[in-house]
Amino acid sequence: MAKLSSVNKNNRRIKLSDKYFKKRKDLKKIIMNKKLGLEERFKAQQKLSKLPRNSSKTRVMNRCQITGRPHGVYRKLKISRIALRKLGLEGKIPGMVKSSW
Repeated sequence: MAKLSSVNKNNRRIKLSDKYFKKRKDLKKIIMNKKLGLEERFKAQQKLSKLPRNSSKTRVMNRCQITGRPHGVYRKLKISRIALRKLGLEGKIPGMVKSSW
């Protein structure tokens, strides 16, 4: 089980990134538009840098929904490899069986 503070910090980052997603997207569109003047693009870049650092989507860590583990997490299932194996052995995931050869 991961530290509760790490899980809570990641949850705050997820909320911030969702809150500022549209604003960041619009500012980045202005910054990347080469047809606009340099002054206007520079102002947009300054506004972007004023936003909270944790509002960036890249700051969000993929964590297991069950244990909070940060490594070995399957993106589609949002659970770690260890939790996946445990649920598979308990028969809670349909169609998943233990491999043996």
